[in-house]
Order: sequence, then structure tokens, then C-alpha cells
Amino acid sequence: MISTEEYVRHDGLSLAALVRSGQVSCAELLQTAIARIEAHNPVLNAVIRKRYEQAQAEAAQVSKEAPLAGVPFLVKDLIATIAGEPTGSGNRLMAGISMPHDSEMVRRYRAAGLVIVGRTNTPEFGLTPYTEPTAFGVTRNPWSAAHSPGGSSGGSAAAVAARLVPMASGGDGGGSIRIPASCCGLFGLKPSRGRTPTGPDFGELWRGFAIENVVSRSVRDSAAMLDATAGADAGAPYAAPAQARPFLEEVRTDPGRLRIAFTGQPLFGRNVHADCIAGLQATARELESLGHIVEEAAPPVDAQAYAIAFVTVLAGEVRVEIEEASRAAKMRPHASHFEAATYSLGLLGRAISAAEYVSAARTLQRAARDMAPFFERYDVLLTPTLGAPPALIGSLQPSAAELRVMRIVNALDAGWLLNALGVIKPLADKTFDYVPFTPLFNVTGQPAMSVPLHWNDAGLPVGMQFVARFGDEATLFRLAGQLEQAKPWFDRVPVGF
Repeated sequence: MISTEEYVRHDGLSLAALVRSGQVSCAELLQTAIARIEAHNPVLNAVIRKRYEQAQAEAAQVSKEAPLAGVPFLVKDLIATIAGEPTGSGNRLMAGISMPHDSEMVRRYRAAGLVIVGRTNTPEFGLTPYTEPTAFGVTRNPWSAAHSPGGSSGGSAAAVAARLVPMASGGDGGGSIRIPASCCGLFGLKPSRGRTPTGPDFGELWRGFAIENVVSRSVRDSAAMLDATAGADAGAPYAAPAQARPFLEEVRTDPGRLRIAFTGQPLFGRNVHADCIAGLQATARELESLGHIVEEAAPPVDAQAYAIAFVTVLAGEVRVEIEEASRAAKMRPHASHFEAATYSLGLLGRAISAAEYVSAARTLQRAARDMAPFFERYDVLLTPTLGAPPALIGSLQPSAAELRVMRIVNALDAGWLLNALGVIKPLADKTFDYVPFTPLFNVTGQPAMSVPLHWNDAGLPVGMQFVARFGDEATLFRLAGQLEQAKPWFDRVPVGF
């Protein structure tokens, strides 16, 4: 069996190369991954459903010619479905309901040669930038057990940062790949809207805000995964423009001299931590040293209008999630089946009129139009990924007083009271202060990546976000490849893992 020491030195592509050359078998890689999960998951709670027996059978069927042959892989327990198994979505009702088929993304994972070892933790319905669901418990950050790995792909990011697997799946509807990538010192790219499939169960996710991809230790693993999964499936409502050549080739391509804007001005929210600004300034200097044209400039943003509209659309989407989960469980929607904040947001969604929902959607559509002239001038926008370093466990949760009010409102089934009592705005403000830079690019559909370029004095990762024009993941992969060479991070790992 491959030793743990050797296993953790490799990314996914190099593990697959070992399989193809016959130096190691798929079964041996799987056993090493299982051993690492068993050793470290009790502390992390990253993997919430293990499928070791199924993985052993599936590993025996992997083609050595697949691009990621035999690579152990973890799938986020949200959106993606595996036939005959539940997709829990961080919710106690969904945790007991088996899915009838593989989702298209899972089919493509299998075709790429990946061996799915288990499912990773996520907040309820992927709603929060931390991973602390009541149904499955708190996930901890390998860099500090007192801190959150972020969310909503927090389980996946914690597992990859701890080197349980070289990469794991994630989804991003407001930053949920980039946030945990930043918190855990990983590379995470949110593709352009329509780049990866949503079928066969969905047309678009959260009005097109959400999309699936991976978190990884190396840039090239993310590129190879996007090569393996990109492209519309049957019935897709739209598709991103086809790439000119494989993304993996872009990682090895010089980006040329780019015009890069940078800003620490929050796009949503109000405040940005000094550690994030320090990382931003250091990154701007690094980019200049690499020959890029770097200017301080911010895109035009009506932060308050966008934030209100984002919450309005999200509330409507959450109400549908609640009703669909209840229907799948053959129950009526009831507050006892959901976390208090989830159910309250759903009640707000039910109280919103169709006209208010459409008005919010149009406000957000204007954001993409407003952004276009800025990206005619600049190739890339640089920001901190987050407004602060990784948050302490529990610090972003609703307060005890807020929970009391929500439980009363939930018991009364009166969503309209939430705004009247002033409950929603403080919670939204707290969230957007932590994630002031990521949600806007879910709204516009542009590709955006978090790159692990900075650690603060406490030894916690502070990622930097880069955004490109719609459909231009190629520029991001070229730039990421250049930065990975200039400021390598692959061998920087948390103590004890």
C-alpha cells in the first residue's frame, strides 16, 4: 500500500499517473484515503457519510485511462445525488431519503475515474458561510479547531486541507467554494454560469447564482476537474461559452501582461479586517513584480440595493427548498423539521409577493450590466476573498435573542413579522460583513477564484479573490498557475495533518 507520507505529497493528477504506470493500484489509494479519514475525521467532522464498501467495488471498475483514475474523492452532501443514497443537504428530513439516480455531475466524476469515498458536511441547504448544521454537527478547520472552515463547502475544504483526499466537490451560490478555500488555504474556483451541468433534477440553481466545482490543493487539479465536468447536459437552460482549449493547458500558459484592478472596498457589507487588507496589498505588489499593470479601482456597486435583493431572492428559494423537502418526506412543512433561521427565512420567502421577487431579480440582473464597462477596462479584479480571517466556531450564528424571536415567529407562522421586528437586517449585515466580496459574482455569473496567497500572524489562511469576464476561466487559470509558481503553497499544511 502507498504510504501516508507519499500519498500526501501528491495531487490528484500525480496519483492518477501512479495508477496508470502500475506503481500503485486504485484499491491501495482508496485504503490510504480511508485510513486518513478514520484517523482525522473524529476531530474535523468533515465526512458525515462514509461509503467504503461501495467505493471498494467501484474502484475495481475504474479505467486506468481515465484522467483521474483511482483518485479518492469526496462529494459535498448537497445538490449532487448518488443513486440509492441520500443527499442530506444538512437537513434532518433529507438525511433519510434515498435518491433515485446519479446526478450528471456525479456521472462525470465517475467517468473521470474518481472513486467517491464519502459525503462531506454542509450547512442546512448550503445557506451559511460556516458549517455548523444541527443535523450533522460542527465541522472544524484543520488550521485551528476553534475556527470554522467556512461554508457552505466547509466539509469538503476541511477534508482537503487535512489531506484526506487531494480534492473534493463543492457548490457556490454566494461564495461557497471560495469562502472555505480562503479559510482552509486551498484553491477554489467558481466557474462561469452554465459551465457545469445541473441535471437531471435542476434547470438552474438559485436563479443561476449557484454552480458546482471543486476545492483542491493544486491549481491543475481544479483545471483537470473542470475539463472533466464542463459542458451543458440535455435540457440545460443555457451554457457558458465553450473554452478554446483544455483548462489544464491554460495552467501552463503565460498569462501575458494583464490589466488588474484591486480594491478593499466592500462590495456588500461594511467593514474589511486589516489582515485581509494586508494580504490584498501584498498581492498587488506581487502582481506588479510579475509584470502586470495594477491599479486601485472598484466597480460601481449599489451595495445596499443588491444586498436586499439578494436576500429577497434567497428567501423565495429557501421556501421552495422547505416545501420540496417536506413533500419528499411526505410531511407538511413544520418548524421542528428545520433550523430556526432556515425556517424563518423561508417564512419571509412565503410572505414576499411575486412582484417583489421579480423586482429583486431585475435589480440583480442590472448588476451584471453595471459590471460590464468595468471589465472592458480591466482583465481581472482582485479583492480579498473574505472580509475577515476564518471566523471562530459559533461566532456567526444568530444570537440567543435573535433565535428567541425567530422561534416565536416560526410558531406563529408569520414571516411578515421578521422585517417588522427588525430580525433579518442584523443577520444579513453580519453575514455580508464576513462575505462582502463573493456574492456579487454569483449574481453576475462571472468566474471567480480564491487563491491561498496570505497567512496572518495567527497562522490562519487569508485567501485572495480574482474575478474575470464572463466565460474567461482561461485567464484565471493562467494567472493562478503563474501565482502558484511565484508563491507556492502546496506544501504549506496545518500542523498534525
